[in-house]
Formats: sequence, C-alpha cells, structure tokens
Amino acid sequence: MLSLYNTITKKKEKFEPINPPDVKMYMCGPTVYDYFHIGNARSFVMADIVRRYLDYKGYKVTFAMNITDIDDKIIKKANEDGDNIENISQKYIKAFINDLKKLNIKEADIYPRATEHMDDILRMIESLEEKGYAYNIDGNVFYDVSKFEAYGKLSGKKIEELESGSRVEVNKEKKNPLDFSLWKKAKDGEPYWESKWGRGRPGWHIECSAMSCKHLGDSFDIHAGGNDLIFPHHENEIAQSVAANEKPFVKYWMHFGFLNIENEKMSKSLGNFFTAREVVKKYSAEAIRLFFAQAYYRGPLNFSDELLGGAEKGLEKLRNFVDTLNIELKKNVTKGITPDLDLKSYEDKFINAMNDDFNTAQAVAVIFDFVKEVNRTIAESELINTEFYNSVKVFLEKTAVGVLGIMNFNLEDETSGAELDTNYIQTMIEKRTDAKNEKNYALADKIREELKTLGVELKDSKEGTTYKVVK
Repeated sequence: MLSLYNTITKKKEKFEPINPPDVKMYMCGPTVYDYFHIGNARSFVMADIVRRYLDYKGYKVTFAMNITDIDDKIIKKANEDGDNIENISQKYIKAFINDLKKLNIKEADIYPRATEHMDDILRMIESLEEKGYAYNIDGNVFYDVSKFEAYGKLSGKKIEELESGSRVEVNKEKKNPLDFSLWKKAKDGEPYWESKWGRGRPGWHIECSAMSCKHLGDSFDIHAGGNDLIFPHHENEIAQSVAANEKPFVKYWMHFGFLNIENEKMSKSLGNFFTAREVVKKYSAEAIRLFFAQAYYRGPLNFSDELLGGAEKGLEKLRNFVDTLNIELKKNVTKGITPDLDLKSYEDKFINAMNDDFNTAQAVAVIFDFVKEVNRTIAESELINTEFYNSVKVFLEKTAVGVLGIMNFNLEDETSGAELDTNYIQTMIEKRTDAKNEKNYALADKIREELKTLGVELKDSKEGTTYKVVK
C-alpha cells in the first residue's frame, strides 16, 4: 500500500485518493522571467517521478503545473530589457517547456497561465471579500489573516509569533503585517485588468488558488512544490481556498528539499547559480535524474560536478547492459534455455520501495541489483532464449524507464548503413574495456563476437586494443 509524508499532518499517511482511481495533482511551476535553475529542476524531476509512479500503479492522473506570467519580477525584467511583459513571458515559457523535455519530464496535462484565468481570480477575490476575509484599501485588496483560524497549520507557525520580515510583504496600508495582497492597484506604466476595485493585477498566491481549483476542483489530492514554498505561498493558498470554497483544499501536501551547490546555498551573488539548461549541456538527462533519485526527496541534497560525474559513471553500467540486451535480442534465439530468475521478487522490491514514501534511492538500488544478477546469469549460461531477454526488457521499461526515467532503450541503431562507423567501433571497444575492468568477461566476449560478425577483428595488447576491418 502506497504511503507518503503529508506536510500538513507532519506524518506518513496511507494514500487514499478522494475519487479513486482518479488522482488530481498540482505542481507549482515557474514565474517566467528567467530560465529555471537546477534547484527547481530537482522539484520538477521528483514530481515527475511521483506522477509516473502513480500512473504505474494504475491511477488516472490529471497533472497540472501552473505558469505565473504576470508578476513583479516579470515587470522588472521587461523594464530592464526594454521589452513588454508578453514578449518576456512567451520567451521564457517556451524555454521552460523545452528544458522540461531535455530533462525527460512528461508534459503536464494542463499548463494554466495566470493571465488566462483573470475571471476565475476575480471571482475568488470577490467571494473572499463578501465572506469577510478580504478588505479593500484604495484599490488594494488584502487577505485578513486574523479571520482564518487554521492559519499556520501547514508551516507550523503561529500568528502571534510571526513578525514582518524578508518573507512577509510589508505595507503600511495593511491591518496586520501578515495580511497579503489579493489584488494590487496598478501603478503608472504597469499592465492592468479592470475590476470592481479599479485597475490592477492579482497577487501571486491567489493565482495558484484560482487556477488549481478551476482545473482540479475545490478539493483535490496532491499539491507539490519546493520546501521554500511552504510559507508563505502554500500557507496562503490554503487560507484563500478554504475560505472561498468552504471545503477542504488539498488532502496531501508534498515538498521537495533544497539543493545546495558545493555545500553552499545557491545564489547569484556567490557565483554558484546554475540554470538547468546549463547543467543538461554537460550531463545527460538520465544522469541528472539518477542523481536526484538517489536521494530522499524531502531532504537537502548537495550538488557538484564530482557527484554528477559519479552519477554519469554509474549510468554507464546501465548503458552497457542496454547494449548487451540489444545484442541478445537481435539473435532471436527460440530454442535456448530460460534461466531461473525470480523476476517477480524484483518487481515486489521495486514496488515496496516506491510505496514507502517514494523511496527512489532504494528503487534505484533494486534496478542496479537486477542488472547485476542478469549479467551474472548471462555469464553463467550457454544459450538463452530470447523470451528471457524480452521479459527483462519489459521490467526495465516499466520501472527504470517508465517510472524513474534513468534508462533509454530508444537509441538509434549505430550499426545501420552500408559503411561501419569508426566512432561506433571505438565506442564498443571502450565498452568492452570497461566490461573487462569490471570483470564482466561475458559482456566483453559478446562485444568481440558482435564486432566480428560485422567484419571487425580485435587485437589486444599491453598498449590497448586495436582493430581491423576484414570484410
């Protein structure tokens, strides 16, 4: 049975969707004024794995990730670049979608944009005002935190202990420093929308409440985001949504841990700020996903070139195994033996790991243990039936590919074409050398034989391996 840690109850709970098998999941997306950084990427990748596993379990997931396309930061960026907010937001929305694809993140079912939901936002603010949770001061509408008794339940903060500071908007017009903006009166030169309070634009928090409820309902199953969003953003979402709709808002809250760079908090001032698109140029999507998956999603994670390089190196074992599997599948052996491999036990181990609050680190370990055992089985067997290799591939496609996204079977056939590619030969020689270093002599022999069938003869010496084409 799947269980997950619920931030609002501060404990691990059995996962029971509101209307099974349907699962409604909302993920806080970007404010589109810049490229998203590698810390954001961790949250996006881990949310993707959660979503993929729910699919694997047979749930019908509706996944929404919002795009904040009107915000102070976007206006500032437009002013700095001498451009308009539409051009700025469109530029970074396009980059955002492209960068998600590079990280092998499945496309959301819905990407709601704030500017396309202004009517929904205005209706929610009007409802809050009518019910006494909001007040208007000269065209600026604020949420009255003192009226919501459950305020602070998600973050564990108490109203009387909170003080205005860097995390809280300071404004002399507000009754209480903790009250937050629902509608901001337009300043000269700023974009605006018409409302009963005058021209203005929405606050950040109300955008997510209106968009999530519009597409997933007043009450839905999972709301996810980074730890930095717990307070005040998610706390404020709860206050708004529950007060406006008079229903429970979200059943399970999931939050992803911070990413530190070389043991320091990532910041532009320290010069250790990296965008996801920068990192994906140096490392494969599978390696980045493997790196994230090897850690508990709620805890902090240290990011460095050395650690990413280690993930890339570990991934080579999986890539070598894919090569082995593809070689064997091409042989189409129908009269070989079927080794006694307890595939069901690995499926159970994988499921047990993921069912335990999405323990991806243990799930990754199951995949590597499985590959190791299959390699040993291949080495100890004479002639194996292709059906065995098919069952191995199906298991990995469902788990390592379908859920974790750390393997790829859709590589182009590098041996196709009339002429042999010298890069392919060198790559296979390197893979054979790695296999020998790992004492995987069965794989090394298979690579030699595969090259031989292509007319490539290998010669080993103290200086290394050379080859010649004999056909």
